[in-house]
Amino acid sequence: MGGSMGSVVGEKITSLIEYATNNFLPLILVCAFEGARMQEGSLSLMQMAKISSALYDY
Repeated sequence: MGGSMGSVVGEKITSLIEYATNNFLPLILVCAFEGARMQEGSLSLMQMAKISSALYDY
């Protein structure tokens, strides 16, 4: 099984987006997404929504 983005990684990416937003900095993110797997925990699955919300504000 491949690794997944846990809540710590999601929090780091979200804080990076918020930092770039507050300081008017450019931000480039490159990601690949395979889709959610059944083995993911609920906190891991919420990271995409959290990051998407931060990107919307950006």
